Amino acid sequence: MTNRLQVGMSFDRSFPPAFVTEAARALEAGGAQQLWVIEDCFFTAGPSLAAAALTVTEQLTVGVGILPAVARTAPVTAMEIATLCGLGPGRVLPGVGHGVQAWMAQMGVRPLSPLTALEEVMVAVTRLLAGDEVTSHGHYVDLDAVRLEQPPADPPPLLAGVYGPKSLALAGRVAGGVVLAEPASPSYVRRALEQAGRAPGDPDFHVAVFGVVCVRKDRTEAYRTMAPWLADQLSRPRATVKALPFYDDLAARHADKGVDGLVTMPAEWWTELAPVGTLDDAAAHLQALEDTGVRSIGMFPRPDVEVARTQLAEVIELARR
Repeated sequence: MTNRLQVGMSFDRSFPPAFVTEAARALEAGGAQQLWVIEDCFFTAGPSLAAAALTVTEQLTVGVGILPAVARTAPVTAMEIATLCGLGPGRVLPGVGHGVQAWMAQMGVRPLSPLTALEEVMVAVTRLLAGDEVTSHGHYVDLDAVRLEQPPADPPPLLAGVYGPKSLALAGRVAGGVVLAEPASPSYVRRALEQAGRAPGDPDFHVAVFGVVCVRKDRTEAYRTMAPWLADQLSRPRATVKALPFYDDLAARHADKGVDGLVTMPAEWWTELAPVGTLDDAAAHLQALEDTGVRSIGMFPRPDVEVARTQLAEVIELARR
């Protein structure tokens, strides 16, 4: 099935660059389909990590989540993506987003209108990757007859890494899909697609999501491991968490019982939230995502290289189910 969920690991921003080739090789050898690299300021660069992963693999798809729209000019972003496509034809999933605005301000590139900037960049990069000659005199993209010398033969969908309703509506108009931040539950995916004006399973709209993974033989042990992470999510809830159908009860439970209350919350809440629990629990979460039209998932291991090495096996086992 061409629309079957493609399963992979996300490369935490804190990991040393050299670990990316080890992870990529292990994922491909084990039968996982994807590796997602992260570009957050001021850690490691997404295209560099992606290039390294592509050159040591033959089948692994490498996603880039995400390139801030204004950190590079639109032609340079297009050149980066086209170069990756040349290294691994058909194996690149590039994401572009607003970037964290405080970081953009630190670099002196914060736009007055992030929405306008993202739309202009998405449109220009999409056209450049298609091989078009682009002239554009917008607020943030000003090009005079620019054309890539080596556009990809088969351009990948350009995904929008966004989560606000206005940004999702923009993605539905101009992007080839979306990258949804963790924890991307099936509930949140359905809401995001509704806001994007796209139907679940739209073959022209690639939905990729991030999640956190923790698999144990004893699901309570997995819940105990991940409860502090969930408590942190609840301390500054974003749309991804507020979309949970049980969010109000979850927040009240945390306020009343703290982290211990999260450990003992209903198992079905955890299964909705993330691939956490037993292997069967995690697989059920992935199946629910696939049923909503998700085509790619990058699962974050714990942000510790030694722990992540052991969790590669969890990702691989889920990918092979």
